[in-house]
Amino acid sequence: MKATQRDFASQAQRAARQCTVFFFCGPDEAGASAAAEAIHAMLPDAGERVEISGADLRRDPVLLGDEARSTSLFGDTRHLFVRANGDEAHDALATLFEGEGEACPVLVVATSATDKSRTAKLLANRDDALVAMFYPPDLRSMTGTVRDLADGAGLRLGGDLAERIARASGLDQRLAKSEVTKLALYLDASPASPQNADITAWEQIGAKTEEDGFMPLVNTALSGHIRKLPAEMARMRELSLNPVGIALAFERRAAQLAQLAARLGRNSDVNGFIQSEKQARRIFWKDERDLREQLRIWRGKRLDRLVARLTALHRHLLANSQSGEILLAQELTQIARAAAAAAK
Repeated sequence: MKATQRDFASQAQRAARQCTVFFFCGPDEAGASAAAEAIHAMLPDAGERVEISGADLRRDPVLLGDEARSTSLFGDTRHLFVRANGDEAHDALATLFEGEGEACPVLVVATSATDKSRTAKLLANRDDALVAMFYPPDLRSMTGTVRDLADGAGLRLGGDLAERIARASGLDQRLAKSEVTKLALYLDASPASPQNADITAWEQIGAKTEEDGFMPLVNTALSGHIRKLPAEMARMRELSLNPVGIALAFERRAAQLAQLAARLGRNSDVNGFIQSEKQARRIFWKDERDLREQLRIWRGKRLDRLVARLTALHRHLLANSQSGEILLAQELTQIARAAAAAAK
């Protein structure tokens, strides 16, 4: 069974009843993770969550089958949640299918994987598996997602509040959902008791926009502004910005650049292209200058290498939280130097 973000919502309930393996992939890691959590909520009896890394499965492909067919300490139900990179889980899933006996649900979120990867091809034609592919949303589609989330929470959003929340979340569905949930709690809203929400209410509890947090650092590094980087790194430490959160912001911008580069194709008129994207409301006007500058730098193989490095950085930060700031500073310095060299 296959799905994309366009038809995932309509297929999710059936997949949760019918499938035991769920593979979420594509360049929008936030969307894939949100979809995995949605399936988890729909499972008839999800039980205990057991998390396994893709690296562990690559080293020991038998581990997945052993865990999927074992019971929890107290005999309760369970499900497995795997975060993998690329095809790290392929051999483990193949081994799982070769085993005998009933297995618990397995949810895999695979960064740097697509519906054309080996793992996706292994699963796509199976009736007991779902392959769901997610592309980065643009501002318009994320604004629509925020409105859907608000409707489900009993919120009636006034003015351009949905777009502001989409912007502040960096087009990350998980962060957008968190903002909507906080706003619903603040206003005591529910589907049974809807409440109106305006900018004033959200400003009381909402997160600051990424312009106040991650994005100045993202734009400094990706635009190759090496002289500004030390000040931005100092600001990161002063504000205690989360290194993993910063890495996610870089990944989202890289995914956005990949999407723009694909639409741009061989067209050399970056200025005209960015202008048309702004007019179509696929990018926000405040991002226009930075995207124009970065799209000239990060295209083709250089952009592919950037995405791979950011994925590796994210993985290293999760595994080495104690030295997160040092790892991040080293990698961002290398990225800024590469951008500066390409911009000359």
